[in-house]
Amino acid sequence: MSLLVVGLSHRSAPVSVLERASLNAGAQLKLLQDTVAAEPATEAAVLATCNRIELYADVDKFHAGVAELSTLLAQHSGVGLEELTPYLYVHYEDRAVHHLFSVACGLDSMVVGEGQILGQIKDSLARAQDLHTAGRLLNDLFQQALRVGKRAHSETGIDRAGQSLVTFGLEQLSAGADVQQWARGKRALVIGAGSMSSLAAATLARAGVAEIVVANRTFERAERLARILSEGDDTDVLARAVPMDSVPGELTRADVAVSCTGATGLVLTADAVVASVEGRTGAPAVADTAVRETAVRDTGETPLPGAGSAADENCPLDLSSVPSGFSVMGEAAVAGMDAATLEQHGAWAAGGTAVDRTRETGRSGPEADTELIGALAATATRVGRIPERRRPEPVVEVPRPEPVLFLLDLAMPRDVDAAVHRLAGVRLVDIESLADASADAPMAADVDMVRRIVADEVTAFGAAQRAAHITPTVVALRSMAADVVAGEIARLEGRLPGLDDKHRAEITQTVKRVVDKLLHAPTVRVKQLAAEPGGAGYADALRTLFDLDQETVASVSRAENSTTEKNRGPA
Repeated sequence: MSLLVVGLSHRSAPVSVLERASLNAGAQLKLLQDTVAAEPATEAAVLATCNRIELYADVDKFHAGVAELSTLLAQHSGVGLEELTPYLYVHYEDRAVHHLFSVACGLDSMVVGEGQILGQIKDSLARAQDLHTAGRLLNDLFQQALRVGKRAHSETGIDRAGQSLVTFGLEQLSAGADVQQWARGKRALVIGAGSMSSLAAATLARAGVAEIVVANRTFERAERLARILSEGDDTDVLARAVPMDSVPGELTRADVAVSCTGATGLVLTADAVVASVEGRTGAPAVADTAVRETAVRDTGETPLPGAGSAADENCPLDLSSVPSGFSVMGEAAVAGMDAATLEQHGAWAAGGTAVDRTRETGRSGPEADTELIGALAATATRVGRIPERRRPEPVVEVPRPEPVLFLLDLAMPRDVDAAVHRLAGVRLVDIESLADASADAPMAADVDMVRRIVADEVTAFGAAQRAAHITPTVVALRSMAADVVAGEIARLEGRLPGLDDKHRAEITQTVKRVVDKLLHAPTVRVKQLAAEPGGAGYADALRTLFDLDQETVASVSRAENSTTEKNRGPA
């Protein structure tokens, strides 16, 4: 087994890079075809979700495989290799198996424990099977990953550690309120009719929304999803389908909208969201910054000038060199400053002319410094002109208006303009904000149990693969032994032509039993040894000891792979 995975995810790359590197369905197919056409790889599968892009391959050379897979990912994602490389991770052999099993169990998901990844792994395997890029190794690997994921969810409470991305997103939209109470009676717009959008629509229906409108570029798919929602036994939601060009109008009516399409550009621009909010409320959907500026103007408060502003021009103090902040009362300002500089500042702050107090009084030394410092402090108290360096200026905190439109963007690349985050009257939750929120999500104790399951399954899978590697050699050995028995029986018949059928059969069976007994112990033992780490060399030793033909062994492997191909199917 020479399994290699090269990829990037929300754990290794910022959302902006994941967004640019995302692969649509056509790009995934082309990537698979180009990977198996490349020299180091014989099998390939792509696992592409909203927060990961991973390329799995069976390679014959590690370093060449890493270079080729990285280059292919860069070419097909459109992100330059130099830019992409810092965010890529590489796993090989057992570590690659461990990674996929962890992904299947939800341990590597943005929301730990979510089960949607199992469907995505199943789709990934089906895609590779349809293109015939998945051979014995990747078929075994992905099907076992599905079984491990199901085992983790059935034997542990990993589901309690998290939930699907949709559910987590709705919890963020509701700002901690009970989702069912928050959703009850709302009108929902679902943009897209793929697996994620369908899951979102079903979740909203179970949460108690009053109406769901489904918009999709292929209207028939929108109609099918709307019909499934309407005919569901566990909900009584009203659902209908609309074409994509109806989205602006429907957005004006909607309370909550979920978008997850495969579009390469924005589906909802900031202007479109502004128009929908203003069309619904009749009030401007101003940005947060505008709200703060308006509040400052209305309260009559004037923010203090920042450091380096025009109000500090000609100030004799070099503010950038001062090691600590100033105080309006002058206590911190005078620390460490010589008297002459302070006197210059005092004259400037009072609007007068800077004077040389030493020449005026003829005095110098500590007494003069004390007098000058006192004069400066008095001036600062009266005029209040010693600038601060520089505490953040006080900002008038204005409560953000309650949102009238809730947007959940689950697409990668994003469907909703990120500028919508700054609009008043709108709450947007997207992949980036979900990543930030999930970083603080509590982990259930069951996660440790799942990790143990993954470790055990990785060990078992490795042993099975190593044992399977020697199976063609063992089969070829037994086939050679059967040929030897057949040859000897034929030779016996030539020497004893009068041998009756009963005796011939008894002799044949005896010879076969002898051969089987002689081969049983060594073949069983060699399988056990081959299953252990480092046991790959036993197949070569067996071929050498019994002078087995390499082509015979290869033909057995091809036959087994052909049987696997016919009987394949996700778990």
